[in-house]
Amino acid sequence: MMPLQGVRIADFTRDLAGAFCPCLLGLLGAEVIKIESTLRPDPTRSLARFFGWKRGLTMEGLDSSMEFCHVNLNKLGVTLDLTHPKGMELARRIVAVSDVAVDNFRPGVMKKLGLDYEVLSRVKPGLIMLSTCGWGATGPEKSNASYAPIFATVGGLSQLTGYHDMPPPTVRTLPDATAAGMAAFAILTALVHRQATGEGQYIDFSSVENIISLVGDSVVEHSLTGVVPGPHGNRNESMVPHGTYRCQGDDRWVSIAVADGPEWQAVCHAVGHPEWLQDVRFSGHQERLRNREELDRLVEEWTLGRSAEEASAVLQGAGVAAVPAYNNDQLCQDPHLREREYFAQIEHPVIGKHTVLRPPWLLSETPAQITSPGPLMGEHNNYVLGELLGLSSEEIEQLAAEKVLV
Repeated sequence: MMPLQGVRIADFTRDLAGAFCPCLLGLLGAEVIKIESTLRPDPTRSLARFFGWKRGLTMEGLDSSMEFCHVNLNKLGVTLDLTHPKGMELARRIVAVSDVAVDNFRPGVMKKLGLDYEVLSRVKPGLIMLSTCGWGATGPEKSNASYAPIFATVGGLSQLTGYHDMPPPTVRTLPDATAAGMAAFAILTALVHRQATGEGQYIDFSSVENIISLVGDSVVEHSLTGVVPGPHGNRNESMVPHGTYRCQGDDRWVSIAVADGPEWQAVCHAVGHPEWLQDVRFSGHQERLRNREELDRLVEEWTLGRSAEEASAVLQGAGVAAVPAYNNDQLCQDPHLREREYFAQIEHPVIGKHTVLRPPWLLSETPAQITSPGPLMGEHNNYVLGELLGLSSEEIEQLAAEKVLV
């Protein structure tokens, strides 16, 4: 049995920032019903055009996106035209047999569809509903469009990312993924609260504010000192050497972090340069900070003569934190991740066999697990509308003929 077995979620989300939230809860055992349509599919399905072309598929390619599959694992899929009155009513009936509803439309969209919390909480007393968007449901910015780079920029993350002598980079994916993870945690908290009190609640989640919460130390620093924090690249004021250093091979690097004096001594002996210990420029932490450019140069002279794996092994053997920088393919071959069974092979009816990430939690009594790939468009219409809502096959056929199921 999985932790959220018996919990059902009506999923109105799209894209990574929305869809990954109920996916995480689905990996914990919740039954997640993803509601979309071919008229307005989840945008991550749009990459199916590329994969469909590569694999010689037709425009059933809406079911061919690996990206969609990866962030919609363990979900059921139904197709409802939410602009059709019967589609709206069926959506409300799905919520009536659910515990949680999640959406990431702009504020006001769910209300126009007759699917806002005021309506749905009457349909399902005790409902937990989370609405996530860039700016939140209130305030002067609420109607502004936003996506990951905007979350990162307005939330202050972009200003802290990159190198001091370069413009801030465009930060993608991370803001979406962290927003989805925090939203899932908020829903878990609400479920615990409901278990204790019987009360449901509405959660107004802002991705911009979520990013601000992740850079709180910089906000406090500014409030205390008046200094506007900027990017530090790979530098760290409490560790030196601290950085990512070039190694043998094309675009191969090793990351090294030295915390204190004993670790610095271990580095000097491990790399065969005990004379660095006698160098007045590196005699203490502050001296190493003042002369870190020269120190980085010396460390990189050593790493350039070795592979990233060899440099990492030498330093780890001396008790120093060091690890190669991996690309995606190298991550899949990493022996530690393989031993931890970090990756899984799943079979998709259109894409075929491919690799996905396993759930990030190892739970001894109630293990999270992957039970199905991302759903095909409308794959579970008969189960959801028939078994859960009690419609006959004739009624379902009629809804399809009326373009309610599309």
